[in-house]
Amino acid sequence: MTKLKMGRHTSAIKESRQNIVHHRANTKIKNQIKQLIKDVNAAIAKKDQAAAKSIMLKAFAALDKAAKKNILHKNNANRKKSRMALKVKVLAA
Repeated sequence: MTKLKMGRHTSAIKESRQNIVHHRANTKIKNQIKQLIKDVNAAIAKKDQAAAKSIMLKAFAALDKAAKKNILHKNNANRKKSRMALKVKVLAA
């Protein structure tokens, strides 16, 4: 058997494989959330309230899903949502 970082047991090897797959999936979701937040900020910079609001709702859904799956902590997701909503609200005023 080759040298393994995680251990010699088959369960440790399987867990290592699963960690790689989960990491890729979680990274993909986090990147999607980051892109949605950037899109909201870009719409706010253009002062496009309708676009900002529609993208914000998509971002809220993605953040809630990530928090539900423990990809992000629920407080982290709520903080991001709160800050985004405040920016859009200020834009409306």
